[in-house]
Amino acid sequence: MSLLPKGSTVRRDAGLYGYERALRRHGLEAVAGVDEAGRGACAGPLVAGACILPPGRGGVVPGLADSKLLTEKARERCYDQVVRRAVAWSVVVLSHEECDRLGMHVANIEALRRAVALLDVPADYVLTDGFPVDGLGVPGLAVWKGDRVAACISAASVLAKVTRDRLMRDLDREWPAYDFGTHKGYITDTHTRALEEHGPSPVHRMRFVNVRRAAGLPS
Repeated sequence: MSLLPKGSTVRRDAGLYGYERALRRHGLEAVAGVDEAGRGACAGPLVAGACILPPGRGGVVPGLADSKLLTEKARERCYDQVVRRAVAWSVVVLSHEECDRLGMHVANIEALRRAVALLDVPADYVLTDGFPVDGLGVPGLAVWKGDRVAACISAASVLAKVTRDRLMRDLDREWPAYDFGTHKGYITDTHTRALEEHGPSPVHRMRFVNVRRAAGLPS
């Protein structure tokens, strides 16, 4: 991963769209943000989103913020706005089986790479949330708390989170004993009690220590 282009600066008070504006001043028009949802869950898929927003007022998404800070209804509204306004966007879903096969870190990197590669408009530059992702084929930057300070990462976060929540609600209908519709597969007290009572479902990630313990397997 590279740094910002030489001479670029992003002030702390630049706002949510400051990174995109700074990069576009250096001729990097297609600035993609990428983020994931579900990395810390022990059940269900991992989902990655990528998004390029247009410059100017057309790219300003009302109410946009880190998806974790938004209510479910606010996320859904932002999702609709992002899809409508984006120059390009993509979502990638990695199944729980693929997460187990690759391991979560490798699966996470792979999902982010795939999301960028699937964009209809090739990215000139990629902003990632928190840690660098190599193999993207274009320069980029890891932004600390990027889903809170860079609009394109926030948009990608919303795409990933809304998509995954919808998938987990579908799994909740199939496996109602685990209440996936509420905790979305994250390790809450309710989820832990369901695992202890029923053991793992077919959509749990068997690499997780708590899932292996519930299955009676060595951790």
